[in-house]
Amino acid sequence: MGDLNSFLPILAMLVVVYLFMIRPQMTRQKKEKKFSEELKKGARVVTKSGLHGRVADVSEKLNAIVLETGAGKLTFDRSSISMELSAKLNEAGKEVKEEKKA
Repeated sequence: MGDLNSFLPILAMLVVVYLFMIRPQMTRQKKEKKFSEELKKGARVVTKSGLHGRVADVSEKLNAIVLETGAGKLTFDRSSISMELSAKLNEAGKEVKEEKKA
């Protein structure tokens, strides 16, 4: 019984680390993978380095995306895309329309 009581705090710490650090990281990775797989031509995106552009082409073979920017077309790896702006721009447009109606 004494041995079990000495291991109980260690087990509790492992459970806390799993719940607050490992599990959220795994769910975040799943969301990022799903996002990169669902990218379509024409979507407005931002890369992790901050470059804004529109998806001009999606290459399944190379696992790459061609972005059309003000400087021309650039090729990026799928994993370098941070977020999609199309949905955020649509939400912002709806808010502006609602404000104009009021």
